[in-house]
Amino acid sequence: MTVLIQAQGLSKNYGAKRALDNVSFEVNKGAPVALVGPNGAGKTTLFSLLCGYILPSSGKLSVMGYTPGSAALFGKLTALPQDAQLDPRFSIAHQLNFYGQLQGLSGAVRKKETARVLELVGLSEVAKQRPDDLSHGMRKRVTIAQALISSPEIVMLDEATAGLDPIHAREVRELVSSLSNEATFILSSHDLTELERLCSQVLHLDKGVLSEHQARSSTQDNKHFITLQLNQHYDDVEAKLAGLAHVHHVYMSQAKEYVIEFEKTAEPFDINLLQFCYQQGWQYRQLVNGHTLENQIFHKES
Repeated sequence: MTVLIQAQGLSKNYGAKRALDNVSFEVNKGAPVALVGPNGAGKTTLFSLLCGYILPSSGKLSVMGYTPGSAALFGKLTALPQDAQLDPRFSIAHQLNFYGQLQGLSGAVRKKETARVLELVGLSEVAKQRPDDLSHGMRKRVTIAQALISSPEIVMLDEATAGLDPIHAREVRELVSSLSNEATFILSSHDLTELERLCSQVLHLDKGVLSEHQARSSTQDNKHFITLQLNQHYDDVEAKLAGLAHVHHVYMSQAKEYVIEFEKTAEPFDINLLQFCYQQGWQYRQLVNGHTLENQIFHKES
């Protein structure tokens, strides 16, 4: 795998406050990466360090083998802040053309890039329109198009679906998924379900300290897990699940949701579990192979 980003012992202080504390991780080229954490966890600081806007207090950080902010990364890494705005006075094509000019593209290349990125986000028909003529979801897709000018290898999106209705949020998710062959996305969001759908690597920051997770990881230290979400409350669910063959441990992670540790055998455990639910008359909402991302981050029991 190609390592795009490598951080070793990265820390950042603002006076007496430590925003990042000895953070180490790698990001490889490929599937989108999630960056999650509560407000004040250090996500914006990490984004700013990756972009080269600020310098670390200690530790090492390299992006594609270069120091963040290096001229060699120009056009290869882009970041889209949550509150990115379009100028209401100018057409979409004019604005994208201008951003291409800022990247040093010639007139002919800028025109081709504008057409290319608008086609990527499915908005070729709005090139001559102004932002106020577009829906909120369409404007968001235009700003993502802006971030794709010059075919960057790393694209960082901060709360890309914040404020969008479910339909437009789904459009953005599908867009990121479809463009994952074009670039490696790093996504910051408070919506864990959204990130779980898109990402395999999860970087979780809390008070500047980093932990890593794999979205819906089915194994942990050679243990196997499955998560059962039921439609309603039933009596003695934990005890009954614990009595199943090859089950080592069961706990309720939240209301109507149960994490089951089991021994892997030749028989598919998920099929046996669904058959058992049917026999008990339990209606289930979802069966997840492994831990949900929410449980990995917030539930301490293993």
